[in-house]
Amino acid sequence: MENESSETGQPGESGETWAAGGPGDSWRTLAAAQQPDWPDRREAAAATRWLTQAPPLVLAAECDRLRERMAAVARGEAVLLQGGDCAETFGEATSQGVRGKLRTLLQMAVVLTHATALPVVKVGRMAGQYAKPRSSPVESRDGLTLPSYRGDAVNGAAFTEEARTPDPWRMRRMYEASATTLNLVRALTTGGFADLRQVHDWNKGFVAGSAAGRRYERIADEIDRTLAFMQACGVGLGELTSAEFFVGHEGLLLDYEAALTRPEGETGRSYAASGHLLWIGERTRDLDGAHVEYFSRIANPIAVKLGPTASADDVLGLIDRLDPAREPGRLTLVVRAGADRVRDVLPTLVEKVTAEGARVCWVSDPMHGNTFTAPSGHKTRRFDAVLDEVRGFMEVHHALGTHPGGVHVELTGDDVTECVGGGNAVRTEDLAQRYETACDPRLNHDQSLDLAFLLAEMYRERPATLTPGSRP
Repeated sequence: MENESSETGQPGESGETWAAGGPGDSWRTLAAAQQPDWPDRREAAAATRWLTQAPPLVLAAECDRLRERMAAVARGEAVLLQGGDCAETFGEATSQGVRGKLRTLLQMAVVLTHATALPVVKVGRMAGQYAKPRSSPVESRDGLTLPSYRGDAVNGAAFTEEARTPDPWRMRRMYEASATTLNLVRALTTGGFADLRQVHDWNKGFVAGSAAGRRYERIADEIDRTLAFMQACGVGLGELTSAEFFVGHEGLLLDYEAALTRPEGETGRSYAASGHLLWIGERTRDLDGAHVEYFSRIANPIAVKLGPTASADDVLGLIDRLDPAREPGRLTLVVRAGADRVRDVLPTLVEKVTAEGARVCWVSDPMHGNTFTAPSGHKTRRFDAVLDEVRGFMEVHHALGTHPGGVHVELTGDDVTECVGGGNAVRTEDLAQRYETACDPRLNHDQSLDLAFLLAEMYRERPATLTPGSRP
């Protein structure tokens, strides 16, 4: 995108930012993994100056509210449901795309609330998930080597030199696309779309031929009867006409995150104004790295992804850096060990963290540890493996008497063919039909609803001795 920072009245006219020398700046002295190599640092500086003057995408009070909700998850009084695209693209920041993901998450939340009788904290993997870490900085095809695609925030997916050259002005496009998505989410969740009386409408087009859809309809019928009874008794339904919904993304691109960090005047705390909840990825959780330093200085609720190699010492070190006061709701640990490892890896981590008195949220990411390449060359995931990792996660917490806080999944509201299996089974030979992801494979609508029902059954199996808020 062309440099527009010099236009009259546009953000970016001032070269100074509130963060100079402050929380948004301290990470710059440390090693920052997975950052783009901007060809022109002056253009990168101009793009970040523009961002420092842009309005915040989210407000401190909203972040604080989510932190309160996450504290309930940490205490065993609520469940987290987080989901959305592996990598958002600028072209998909449309009303239809946002509605599809929101509808899917609302349906999943209804299923979980109905089964657990616990509030479900809903966080979209949306409005900022435009940058991706990569295993290699370059990609080669037919003798040509170009920079890897790092998400629309950095470069384009097309395998051409022009598309793959990192462009810092894409960070402005990321901001604008995130603003568009947030505007849609806010309009939909407060404008009637999320009204609980619409539970049947959310399922239109997905009932025929879908066992999960028909099962959902039965729950919707029960909700309809309950609401009719409440109205007949004169009970107001005001709180049921909208939904509380938050957004989050991996805080990978530190130039972007630092430029959008804002102080909150009354408390003096600083917030990442790019999203309500940000997380550190498995590849960037180095205790001495720039990401941990940046995250340690923002007041948002935050999360860290933990792969199968994460040790108890690693996790305790992260807690000391990111949640030294041991405040419920501050820190979420998202486990992505793989179905074959989760039952071996997780118990020690939970036991050690619990013994330290840390009140973290434990969440399962059953997607990233279960990826393989099909004979067709498509990256995919087996629904059974995804489900087995969730089951292993739940089994460990049930055995230890701790609260399995929820799930973090990559999903879409569309009828894609990217993950194999599920109730309305996608076969490996079907993958090419609608393989539309910009990066990793996502659960489609039916698979997402299948997962919600199966997860609900696991919560119902919670030992009678484990009640909300209990501790081992």
